[in-house]
Amino acid sequence: MRMMHPSAVEVSQDGKFSYGYASCSGKRSSMEDFYDTRIDGIDGEVIGLFGVFDGHGGARAAEYVKQNLFSNLIKHPNFISDTKSAIADAYSHTDSEFLKSENSQNKDAGSTASTAILVGDRLLVANVGDSRAVICRGGHAIAVSRDHKPDQKDERQRIEEAGGFVMWAGTWRVGGVLAVSRAFGDRLLKQYVVADPEIKEERVDSSLEFLILASDGLWDVVTNEEAVSMVKPIKEPEEGAKRLMQEAYERGSSDNITIVIVRFLANDDDDHPVAVVDSSSSHNSSSGASLVN
Repeated sequence: MRMMHPSAVEVSQDGKFSYGYASCSGKRSSMEDFYDTRIDGIDGEVIGLFGVFDGHGGARAAEYVKQNLFSNLIKHPNFISDTKSAIADAYSHTDSEFLKSENSQNKDAGSTASTAILVGDRLLVANVGDSRAVICRGGHAIAVSRDHKPDQKDERQRIEEAGGFVMWAGTWRVGGVLAVSRAFGDRLLKQYVVADPEIKEERVDSSLEFLILASDGLWDVVTNEEAVSMVKPIKEPEEGAKRLMQEAYERGSSDNITIVIVRFLANDDDDHPVAVVDSSSSHNSSSGASLVN
């Protein structure tokens, strides 16, 4: 297994959380999953940005979103004052810029995105597509994102009102082609497959234990409750991510598998060194962890 090694950097001391990740191509010969983990400081706030991006039709869209989405978000003028609007704008702008870059391409790549933005005691989760975010709060698994599937009543209505159609082709698909109803890219279906994120805000308090972001390579074979149950006793988020990745692989997941775990340490009195890795990549197999204290 190819590993990534964390590197220590200076971080302000007003946040307290740790995070880790694991990613592998699984049973596929190609890798279209990407992830991004960043720590920044804006206006005295420690900002955490975490994302999982699952590409389809090639890796170009997922890689582009990984490279640009959080950069576009951080430089938004209202990032701190109106974070939800800034997230929506960053998603829209990133999608538009990717589509411009694709004008000369014959292929039609797309990508999901499941992202979590930590600003002080606010956790904002945004998603398009079927990568999923699940939290453990008070010991219970709670989905904080919704998989965007074309057979959902509201999604199907939106697609049909835009002039598209949904049909069964092994699974429900937009235009008989795409199995998600929202995504970055997908130029030929853009009128119907939007990159408008659904955004949910959670308060970071002592009842919030951890967050799991993962591509559908995990969720196709592991339920929300099973994932939380497996991660809960594992204090190191990297080890939790690796545990889920291995479980999904052993259960026969046929897709790439990428997992990011953020553990909130409100009740953790242990002394930890500050170690942060800004790791954004797609590898055949990789994992890593870091802590902000």
